[in-house]
Amino acid sequence: MTTTPGIQSAVVIGGTGKTGKRVAQRLAAAGVETRITSRTSGTIFDWNDRDTWRAAVTGVDGAYVTYAPDLAVPESSADVQEFADIAQRSGVRRIVLLSGRGEPAAQKAEQTLSVSGLAWAVVQASWFAQNFSEGYLLEPIQTRHLALPVGGVGEPFIDVDDLADVAVAALTRADLVGRVLEVTGPRTLTFAEAVDAISVASGRLVSFETIELQQFSEGMKEEGVPDDVVGLLAYLFSEVLDGRNEYATGVVEDVLRRPARDFSVFAAEAARTGVWS
Repeated sequence: MTTTPGIQSAVVIGGTGKTGKRVAQRLAAAGVETRITSRTSGTIFDWNDRDTWRAAVTGVDGAYVTYAPDLAVPESSADVQEFADIAQRSGVRRIVLLSGRGEPAAQKAEQTLSVSGLAWAVVQASWFAQNFSEGYLLEPIQTRHLALPVGGVGEPFIDVDDLADVAVAALTRADLVGRVLEVTGPRTLTFAEAVDAISVASGRLVSFETIELQQFSEGMKEEGVPDDVVGLLAYLFSEVLDGRNEYATGVVEDVLRRPARDFSVFAAEAARTGVWS
C-alpha cells in the first residue's frame, strides 16, 4: 500500500455522523491532523450556507465529504462542484466522496468530482447496517416492530466500520485515486431477514411488516419528520430498493485484504452494547 506524499491533514465534512466520526477517529489514529466539521461542531459547515465552506477546507490537504441530506437530491452535483472549486483554491489536493448505489443524482455528483482537477475517489455504499442501531430504524427495533415500504428485495448491508476503513484507505493510498469503490457487505438479506438476525442476536423478538409507501410517508410526517426527508426516504424505498442493487461486491476485501463483516457479526456486537434492550 502506497501512501500519498504530503497528506498530513484532512477535514471530515459531516464529522459527527455515522461514517464521519469513524473516519475522523481512524485518521487521527494514523497521525493525520484531523478537523471535524458539521452544523454543530467547533468548525461549522453547513451545505445550505456556502459562507461556511471556505473556512472548513482552508489549510488541509485532504477531505472526506458526506453530503446532506443525500446525494440523491437534484442540487447535489452543483453543490459538489462549488465545494470542489473552493477546496482546490484553498489547497486541498484530494477528496473522497461518500455516495450511494443506483442513484442517478449521486452519479451526476460523482462525475462532477471526477472532472474537478483534484485527486479523487468515491466510496459508493450500500445501506448501512448501523441504521438499525444508530439511525432512524433504532426506535422501531427497540419497540420490537419495524414497518417499512419494502418487500423481498435483498440488500447487502455494509458495516460502517468497514466503510470507514475503505474511506481512509481511499484518502491516503495512491493506488485508489480515481476509483469508484462500491462497498457492500458479503451477502444480501431482505429487511425481514435482517430483523430476524437482530432478534436472534438480541434475544428479543422483533417483527417486520411490509406497508404501503403512503402509509409510511404519512407516519413519518406525523412524527414530525421534515417534508424533504420524507420525500427522500420515499424515493429511496420506492425506487432505489427496486432490485437494482441486489448484489454484493468484493470491494471491501479487495481494498482491505480481509473479508467484509457479515450482518450477523454486526448484530451480535450491537446486541452486546445493549442498544436494543
